[in-house]
Amino acid sequence: MGNSKFSNFDNMSLQGIDEDSELIPLLTAEDEEEMNSEVLPETLPILPLRNTVLFPGVVIPITAGRDSSIALIKDANNGSKVIGVVSQKDGEVENPGINDINTLGTVARILRVLQMPDGNTTVIIQGKKRFEVAEVLTEKPYMTATIREAKEDRPDPMNPEFNAIIESVKELALKIIKDNPNIPSDASFAIKNIQSNSFLINFVSSNLSVDVNVKQELLEIPSLQERALAMLKYMNVELQKLELKNDIQSKVRTDLDQQQREYFLHQQMKTIQEELGGGSYEEEIEEMRVKAKKKKWGKKVGEHFTKELAKMQRMNPQVAEYSIQRNYLDLFLELPWNEFSKDKFDLKRAQKILDRDHYGLEDVKRRIIEYLAVLKLRNDMKSPILCFYGPPGVGKTSLGKSIAEALGREYVRMSLGGLRDEAEIRGHRKTYIGAMPGRIIQSLKKAGKSNPVFILDEIDKLSNSNQGDPSSAMLEVLDPEQNSEFHDNFLEMGYDLSKVMFVATANNLSSIQPALLDRMEIINVTGYTIEEKVEIAKRHLLPKQLKEHGLTDKHLKIGKAQLEKIVEGYTRESGVRSLEKQIAKMVRYAAKSIAIEEDYEVKVSNEVIEKILGAPRMERDKYENNDVAGVVTGLAWTSVGGDILFIESILTKGKGILTITGNLGKVMKESATIAMEYIKSNCDLFGIDAGVFENYNVHIHVPEGATPKDGPSAGITMLTSLVSLFTQRKVKNSLAMTGEITLRGKVLPVGGIKEKILAAKRARIKEIILCEENRRDILEIKEEYLKGLKFHYVSEMHEVIALAITKQKVKNPKTL
Repeated sequence: MGNSKFSNFDNMSLQGIDEDSELIPLLTAEDEEEMNSEVLPETLPILPLRNTVLFPGVVIPITAGRDSSIALIKDANNGSKVIGVVSQKDGEVENPGINDINTLGTVARILRVLQMPDGNTTVIIQGKKRFEVAEVLTEKPYMTATIREAKEDRPDPMNPEFNAIIESVKELALKIIKDNPNIPSDASFAIKNIQSNSFLINFVSSNLSVDVNVKQELLEIPSLQERALAMLKYMNVELQKLELKNDIQSKVRTDLDQQQREYFLHQQMKTIQEELGGGSYEEEIEEMRVKAKKKKWGKKVGEHFTKELAKMQRMNPQVAEYSIQRNYLDLFLELPWNEFSKDKFDLKRAQKILDRDHYGLEDVKRRIIEYLAVLKLRNDMKSPILCFYGPPGVGKTSLGKSIAEALGREYVRMSLGGLRDEAEIRGHRKTYIGAMPGRIIQSLKKAGKSNPVFILDEIDKLSNSNQGDPSSAMLEVLDPEQNSEFHDNFLEMGYDLSKVMFVATANNLSSIQPALLDRMEIINVTGYTIEEKVEIAKRHLLPKQLKEHGLTDKHLKIGKAQLEKIVEGYTRESGVRSLEKQIAKMVRYAAKSIAIEEDYEVKVSNEVIEKILGAPRMERDKYENNDVAGVVTGLAWTSVGGDILFIESILTKGKGILTITGNLGKVMKESATIAMEYIKSNCDLFGIDAGVFENYNVHIHVPEGATPKDGPSAGITMLTSLVSLFTQRKVKNSLAMTGEITLRGKVLPVGGIKEKILAAKRARIKEIILCEENRRDILEIKEEYLKGLKFHYVSEMHEVIALAITKQKVKNPKTL
């Protein structure tokens, strides 16, 4: 029975109820006889109820929310107060028609209409007789229909079988009221005092805890005796549920701590689910078991999964460990064990994809094609670990995406910048609350295949902390001999990473752990020349920015000469990120002009570029003259590419003290000291008076003091600067140099040659001095990049001086 509340039942008569009554009394035998003798009208307004069925004689409150229902109640209350009440087949239907309602309902009399504080209208109605809808007359503003009475089969009051059924109904109703704590004990008083058998059946039917469709079925039964028998069946089920619930409660009532309480709730839920035909937890486990049969994992993994599933089955679903175990098994089912995408080894197609996505980088693309060729010939080969190393913005990450497309593999990217927790790589032990697998395993789950192209972005940015060393955790990931059994702490099993093609990217190899560096194939992705940047801007950057800003090539045209001006005057980098930002400014200018319907130049001129981007800012790469002694141009490598570097030196009266400034690192300061000591020991060779070293202090400075500088490659530049200073002779015009020096007079090779050559071209340098061993680096550079440059290769420091220092004195030479 439902959770109905019962009022005071001292007065049982329905007669005389008015607006001031404070209680709703029950039906007496006299009331029932009078109600049965009433004649039904031919037509009635029909009120559909969403989740309620009204039985004859029963009084219920209803809340009217629909406009049509409120209008119906208002009109009926001002008139005969008689309406027809039917239940909806689907309570979700907002405006029900004849097909949405049950055609058998109950004629009702409006007893009272109440206006509630929230604005709703509550109506108290009493059921009279059952009726059937014969024909709908109107649907607006509310439904009206012709009706006919639905006769009820009433058994003889002296029928012993019917009287026995009535007694059973009363007995069961009293037991349910007693066992159900949600029903007030006053309800038993009401049951005992109901005089009419038919009203008792209808009253109990109305208060049953069953679905509205079941109540409608009971209402439609014409025989009171059969309706009572059907009702008894539902009452028995309800009583059994209550007894079962109370039985469970009595078993677990003693000394309930938190764990016992959780167990009790679980038992309640389990019992209810069993009554409904099966438990959801069991269904979940069975579903996992079915999924496991479809997985391609090996025998060892399958046995481990079965064991862990059995452990989960024994767990209480309410404890925290249950959710961890479920997440653990879900991970097993979602990981792509032995699921591989088929590689596409069409090398010509791969070459086209690489050429389409990346202009230049010929050496890099050639090496990638070589790797793919080896993979094609040895299909069982462990995937190589590539590391693209170079300055920012040259396309290292996008190369990995192109490789994935060329191979037909899934693409996964994992950023390692600032990663300092080893658990990010290896995961947490699943014994911890909130444990998760590492990002390697999570990424493979996301990819859905066990052989994706896996980009490890910024591998040089891994950092250490008190949570462990992530770069050491990467050693197993990136070792082709070990990663076939990669151990994740959460997974607790080896996972095969040998088919994954790892591609790492880095800006600086010196910060990568040596053991980690040893496991990777290093591919140097060098910077772009001005010509390459112009082509990249024309083919890729400008179309991309036009598309992102909702424009086409008809709205803005930038010629090669103008693109070159942007490259030279507004960017100083090896990559093209800064260039893309400048092009975006140009496109935004066009977009703004179009949006405000302003005239602008579609074909951009140099004047327009300066108007939008301002005056050219990158003037520091310009070569300076050689009128001053001790000023020499060197070549340097930076994280954003090559650059030219000026070394200045000056003499002052003193005691031979050497001062070095310019925010220099330890190695660079040592180069200056070596150069000074070499000149002192070989002063006769250079025609320098040895007394100068005792009577003059030397100050060496490298401009742009805010920028940190270090490395040995400025050695020969410092040597040339000091010789020029001590001899007061000019340095050769339009000359730059780079190389390391030793105390015995040797010149050693340095790195970053291509970037340095590009910087020299930007600065309009004509001649470059390099170590003889750097000749091989020049041979690897395309000839078109070297056009207009003359190279001098040296092995000894005196050769540098012979090439760099002229016989001509500087302007206003100092007398030493």
